[in-house]
Amino acid sequence: MGHMSDAPTTAQPRILSGMQPTSDSLHLGNYLGALVNWVGLQDGFDAYYFVADLHALTVPTDPEVIRRRTRVTAAQYVAAGVDPQRSAVFCQSHVAEHPELMWVLACQTAMGEMNRMTQFKDKTAKGHNANVGLFTYPVLMAADILLYDAAKVPVGEDQRQHLEITRDLAMRVNQRFGADTLVVPEPHIVKASAKIQDLQEPEAKMSGSTSSDKGMILLSDDPKRIAKKIRSAVTDADGEIRYDPETKAGVSNLLVIHSVLSGTSIPQLEARFSGQGYGALKGEVADVVVEAVAPFQERLAALLDDPAELDRILAGGAERAAEVASITMTRVRERVGLLAGAVRG
Repeated sequence: MGHMSDAPTTAQPRILSGMQPTSDSLHLGNYLGALVNWVGLQDGFDAYYFVADLHALTVPTDPEVIRRRTRVTAAQYVAAGVDPQRSAVFCQSHVAEHPELMWVLACQTAMGEMNRMTQFKDKTAKGHNANVGLFTYPVLMAADILLYDAAKVPVGEDQRQHLEITRDLAMRVNQRFGADTLVVPEPHIVKASAKIQDLQEPEAKMSGSTSSDKGMILLSDDPKRIAKKIRSAVTDADGEIRYDPETKAGVSNLLVIHSVLSGTSIPQLEARFSGQGYGALKGEVADVVVEAVAPFQERLAALLDDPAELDRILAGGAERAAEVASITMTRVRERVGLLAGAVRG
């Protein structure tokens, strides 16, 4: 990577991740499956966390709603413990190089490759409108990643295919335009990331798009509502509190939620609740979740009450992101044969 030789050797590897602003509140699954990891990754990486507002345009949404949800999503990153002093928190649309690199990559992408992407098929089968943006979504995602020379990308199983195409495109560009044009990212598989299931359908993942209101705990839910949802979580008839996701999905999910938030191991919880009923487990899980969510809700309310502070955070994050993105984009432009433009002051 010759172009990075002037970087100090102590520089931390970059990591990048983003979420779409698809709802007014993240749910417990987003929080425990992603945000908690993001907070931890700040220690070992130079972290870039963005709100994928351009991706959100693939679904017809009212402009005011996108605007509101973008602010709320960014505020939730910070409320969860992402530190804007250490990590760049920004909006994808505030860094113009995202769609610019996407175009260059799109010109290196075969139609057949996009046709094989399973998410497009899944989404259109579920009635999403099949616009070209949704079809080329993985190319924009590749641009998001490649723009930052990200060494690692935290990915869940559902995004693995998108990271593969990102790696393929980076290697193809490097082969055609020069070996160190783009950094080929590696997946960062977060160890034992908690998979939180739907409270009403514990065989399925807790999901903002498919779970019912009773099936998911929103981080914005008030304590009474959280407790009520947990009390009415689906369990089973055998009455024994033990971890067995195959036959006891509901009880196992409650044990996972407790364990991740309280730091108590699942075997310890099984021993402690031995001989007790599901009511006791649900009551304690409700307490643990309410206690964990309270400081998050306080920080979130403070940020949303001070839009100017949130705007400062996003502007600072975009500035940091643009510094890196513009270096990558200048290199790409030069390699692919675009004339150097006048420097915009």
